[in-house]
Amino acid sequence: MANINTAGVDPTKMGVGRAIAVLTSGGDAQGMNAAVRATVRVGLYTGAKVFFVHEGYQGLVDGGDHIRPATWESVSMMLQLGGTVIGSARCKDFQTREGRLKAAFNLVKLGVTNLCVIGGDGSLTGANIFRTEWSDLLKDLISKGKITKEEAKTSSHLNIVGMVGSIDNDFCGTDMTIGTDSALHRIIEVVDSITTTAQSHQRAFILEVMGRHCGYLALVTALACGADWVFIPEMPPDDGWEDHLCRRLTETRKAGSRLNVIIVAEGAINKEGKPITCDQLKDLVTKRLGYDTRATTLGHVQRGGTPSAFDRVLGSRMGVEAVMALLEATPETPACVVSLSGNQAVRLPLMECVQVTKDVTVAMNEGRFDDAVKLRGRSFENNWNTYKLLAHVRPPETKSNINVAILNVGAPCAGMNAAVRTAVRIGIIQGHNMLAVHDGFEGLAEEKIEPITWNTVGDWTGKGGSELGTKRVLPGKYMEEISLNIAKYNIHALVIIGGFEAFSGALEMVQGREKYEELCIPMVIIPATVSNNVPGSDFSIGADTALNTITTVRDTAHTLSGCTVYKYHNDYQPIFVNNFINLKKVFRFFLIDLRGSGAETLFVTHICCSRPETTCFVLFFWLVEKKHVN
Repeated sequence: MANINTAGVDPTKMGVGRAIAVLTSGGDAQGMNAAVRATVRVGLYTGAKVFFVHEGYQGLVDGGDHIRPATWESVSMMLQLGGTVIGSARCKDFQTREGRLKAAFNLVKLGVTNLCVIGGDGSLTGANIFRTEWSDLLKDLISKGKITKEEAKTSSHLNIVGMVGSIDNDFCGTDMTIGTDSALHRIIEVVDSITTTAQSHQRAFILEVMGRHCGYLALVTALACGADWVFIPEMPPDDGWEDHLCRRLTETRKAGSRLNVIIVAEGAINKEGKPITCDQLKDLVTKRLGYDTRATTLGHVQRGGTPSAFDRVLGSRMGVEAVMALLEATPETPACVVSLSGNQAVRLPLMECVQVTKDVTVAMNEGRFDDAVKLRGRSFENNWNTYKLLAHVRPPETKSNINVAILNVGAPCAGMNAAVRTAVRIGIIQGHNMLAVHDGFEGLAEEKIEPITWNTVGDWTGKGGSELGTKRVLPGKYMEEISLNIAKYNIHALVIIGGFEAFSGALEMVQGREKYEELCIPMVIIPATVSNNVPGSDFSIGADTALNTITTVRDTAHTLSGCTVYKYHNDYQPIFVNNFINLKKVFRFFLIDLRGSGAETLFVTHICCSRPETTCFVLFFWLVEKKHVN
């Protein structure tokens, strides 16, 4: 990732004499405004001129008032807004050479040679075509007398950088696109609401989510809510899936569940390529099983609402990287797209990513579904494999005779229960006997230990807090009792889920091995704390939920304050009432959100959870409108 404080270069002079235009195109997505804001402010900070292009490519073609100078103040108060405040539109004119000629004329007249495009693969492909034609477009404009040779020389090449804004997360090359996380939050909120009514009436619910021909939203939703079945276009169900589905739903009911949840991607198909719809599934479940069944299609509600904390940070980080990529580009630099890889914003060749995205469609059309899943990327493939483990595998009949104990330590946080659920089920799949330890190390010393089963944790995914109970007590003063109980219950391994207390407690247990040989067993720490302060981990379970709660409260507080501002050292800062609410406890027990469920599932199964260290970015959300970046 680029460093805005580049060694040996004054960052406030990097953009002097340059001009940048930013536009949003295609479908809107939460977090686009954060990307626009970051692009504008970093561009201005470097000394460049920055222009808004309103209404996407249509504004680029029409010119005039559609292309306006951007100021520092013009992007104030944008972070918490959904959609795109500069507008987006599908543009047929830009698909023609004549339309692109008009667009080139408008940019040349303004001296813009750097274009930042926020949109999907179609929008970014259009930008690359525009770039490759740029020299010829300038020649045509000169021949028609619309621009001078001096103007053409000044604007001899066009730099293009893209950021992917799409709730579908269907662009290959990035772990997450802008807007996906917020859409998942909308979906999970609906699933949580549906679950309560479904349990009351013992109903089966079938939920269709967006995504076009990409099943990411459906897959992660199923993982996050513990759905009984998920249908995605990348991996159609095997022949005879109807019988398998009905058997699965029946087994769930016999195990004591009062509801069933089926998630369907809008592009779901069978092996023959025929659509699988909510109505089709509703008829199947109703006729075969006689269950009271409801079908719900979410539609565009998934695109609405305010962006999540993650999308605000992601858009901001990508916007910074996009400006640096534009200013560092040369005429030979190919068009690039800013992507998320692990915890870093990186630059990748735009058209290579577009080609891989198209290869996914080709693979699905040719029936190479395993290839389609792999082409979607490591994150998608890991999600799919994890979901299959947790939802579709029957516990084996043979046992390993290994006893694994699980306990929560420290303050509770959203996602602990999802982590316990996953650990329990993965252990059972391996044939191990799983033991629940209540109330942390204290419970381990006081024999609060009991077997925990597959069905016990069935509905724990969406529950906040800690169902096992958790305490901050460290094991030091209980070391002898703990060692005796480890021997008594024949515990072969410990899974400790918690924050810094869990980390410190495990260290004490390791140090106690010199005196108590019973402690010489494998121990695994799963970081779970809103503080995100466990050494060795970029991101802890619960931190994302806490950030979303803080962000929600901050947005509400700002609305209640009426945006009243005090002037202080020429900076404007919204009033925040100190006693508005005590966040310290609220964000620990807030209703669990997406990464209070699905991502923890990945964490437990040793799969890399690609999320930025968002706790470093809380200050993004307080919107201190300074005139300079410190």
